[in-house]
Amino acid sequence: MSDSELEFFDSLPRTRGAASALLRDDTGRVLLVKPTYRSGWGLPGGVIEMGESPLRACLRECAEELGFTPSLSGLVCVDWLPADASPDRRPATVFVFAGTLAPDQFARVRLPPEELSAARLVAPARLVDYLPEPQARRIGACVSPTSGGVHYLEHGRPVRWS
Repeated sequence: MSDSELEFFDSLPRTRGAASALLRDDTGRVLLVKPTYRSGWGLPGGVIEMGESPLRACLRECAEELGFTPSLSGLVCVDWLPADASPDRRPATVFVFAGTLAPDQFARVRLPPEELSAARLVAPARLVDYLPEPQARRIGACVSPTSGGVHYLEHGRPVRWS
């Protein structure tokens, strides 16, 4: 690649990517984790590293955060976050993959104490008690009884296709 091509690609905008696992037990409760480095709760997952696919990032983060790699059934949501919703002021794309916890799997959660302080199974109706509004909207769209397929959201809100 020529120097001018490299300069062109270096000048393009940068966005972050994150991947999360929406893991539910047999009663439909959602697995949430509590980070030690920020307030609130969230889904297991994290930043997509350079050269890593969203799916690989989700599986890696779950292994690191939960102590096991969950069985995932597919992508359920892509949510674009604007720069003003991000602590580093860069837009981000969040990929959410769904999976089901086996009956004994929650008992096997092993949290890294330097990163996570708690894990909890939460009924979908109570997600708003644990999550920031955009995240609650995102996860709510995925667990709604009428949800199906893959959701495309912008800051947790459905896009109106007119």
